Amino acid sequence: MLSHFIIASLEQAVNKVCQSFGTKLPDSVQVRIEQPASMEHGDYATNVAMQLAKVLRKAPIEIAGLIQQELQQNASFLELIASVEVAAPGFLNLRIRWEAWAGQHFELPAAPDEKIVIEHTSINPNKSAHIGHLRNSCIGDTLVRLMRRLGYQVEVHNYIDDLGNQLADTVVGLLHTPLSQAHARFGDYCWDVYSATNRAYMQDPSLVQHRTEVLHALEEGHQNLSWIGLLVAERIVKEHLEEMKQFGIEYDLLVWESSIVREGFWDYAFELLKNTALFQQETEGRLAGCWVLKQSGGEEAAGNPEAEHSMDKVLVRSNGILTYTAKDIAYHLWKYGVLAKDFAYKKFTEHVWTTSADGEQQPFGKASMVINVIDYRQQYPQAMVKQALESLGFVKEAEKLRHVSYGVVSLSPSAAADLGIDTSDGKASYAMSGRQGIGIKITELIGQVEKVIEETRSDKNGLSSREIAIASIRYYLLRFALQTEVVFDLKQATEISGNTGVYLLYSYARALSVLNKAKASGMQPIRPAHFPAMEKAEHALLRHISTWQDTLVTAGRELSPSAICNFAYELCSWFNNFYSACPILKAEDEVLQFRVWLTSVFQETLGDALDVLGLPTPSRM
Repeated sequence: MLSHFIIASLEQAVNKVCQSFGTKLPDSVQVRIEQPASMEHGDYATNVAMQLAKVLRKAPIEIAGLIQQELQQNASFLELIASVEVAAPGFLNLRIRWEAWAGQHFELPAAPDEKIVIEHTSINPNKSAHIGHLRNSCIGDTLVRLMRRLGYQVEVHNYIDDLGNQLADTVVGLLHTPLSQAHARFGDYCWDVYSATNRAYMQDPSLVQHRTEVLHALEEGHQNLSWIGLLVAERIVKEHLEEMKQFGIEYDLLVWESSIVREGFWDYAFELLKNTALFQQETEGRLAGCWVLKQSGGEEAAGNPEAEHSMDKVLVRSNGILTYTAKDIAYHLWKYGVLAKDFAYKKFTEHVWTTSADGEQQPFGKASMVINVIDYRQQYPQAMVKQALESLGFVKEAEKLRHVSYGVVSLSPSAAADLGIDTSDGKASYAMSGRQGIGIKITELIGQVEKVIEETRSDKNGLSSREIAIASIRYYLLRFALQTEVVFDLKQATEISGNTGVYLLYSYARALSVLNKAKASGMQPIRPAHFPAMEKAEHALLRHISTWQDTLVTAGRELSPSAICNFAYELCSWFNNFYSACPILKAEDEVLQFRVWLTSVFQETLGDALDVLGLPTPSRM
């Protein structure tokens, strides 16, 4: 990577300067570079001289001059760097030899020989998926693509909670809540059944007892109710997979909660936990008979959904029913390959495996790192899983458990009004609620966005309106910072200008059109031996392209899909500025050759970014 080369050269020069003062570079001083906002200040800049001022007891500008002298004696550095300038109060501004940069092949840092398990989607298998579920899946799938692009081995899990209240409610509804409406899909029918059942609970509290019966049957696994629950869950999961596949989202393994319980995973984890000081059975008070995982600290955990339980987290209730967190702990011990037990596996679809009571062995699990994409409301349970790993002595595994927390999706006032929600209170957003049947199903969302695009596009060749709609939705859900609550608005999601998926696809198609015309006239996008004097727009585009590898590495370290979105949007903005300011095919001689080559580098870089984001690379819009 270009930045690694520059930083390594800077560190060498800084160390020599420090040695000349009889000292070493302290750990507190970080040698970093950044691209100045104004190109007048160079292509890269560093403030390391100002950091060293107190250490060396010299003026920053004097230290910068000494570093500059050392860099100017580094022959390999000067092959790539055209100039090193000192600027007040102590910056070093560097300018790249772009001809030399273009002739170099920079590699991404080698990824550790590690296997990453990424768990995402994990929708309750009781009804159709909605746009909030889709944000989870788009984030998770983009992280899968990103980490694979960085060279990691990645295994993708989708956890199926087939023992939970939501599935039990749907089963109760199918048996006790009559509903006669036309539905295209079973999941849509269950969407209405689920909300109708929750309304029925309020009118007839005796129905709640049926849910308890179903829950026990689901966990026991060998009754009529158990089979009904399994059939419902499997049918809906297949519909979920079909929905996600439209967005390019796929999985390696479905892990069923029932498999964890019935195959004795929790029993094994329970025996391990009993040997730790933090796992205890309460003998008195409101938690008498419960097995709890005590908090190790003295302060109440932030975001504890069971704050009334003070510092404790219940893993096994007094009636013997396991909590979600208990099963999640056992699941994570298996993920890391420290449980000494394994599942059997069968094919669920042609490309997706599932845990099963019988089947064959497969090399799933045994991860070096685990990444869980779960919304911010699950921060406390995720912290409890990490604490359980630590208490069992799996400290390294706990350190490599990453929770990718994100803000939920709510509805804008206009979107809420379209669903019949009363918006007279003037709130800025309205929460979706499966229990109330409030939300935008994924299939309905695609249809709505497709209709808007079909009505507004003039050229209907190239990608279909449906493909454009899917790309628009996916990008819309990715471009926000993870912790941002996405307030979904149909008008914003279908905009074709600004920071949108359509803008990115249009820019890619525009570049490809230029290259096809150039090739038709006999011009190949070959890197010219010598660059002409660059226009500002050309320089700005090339400068941004050079940061692509840094963006990949940073996004991977921070697990941030929006960083890729930001890069891609800025890249397209710089390209379209270049396209407007610098005629490409009307240029002559070496300028023509350079601009065609620059267009090809843009197209290749944007194509790489679109692939990481899970978006298509269209030949025509």
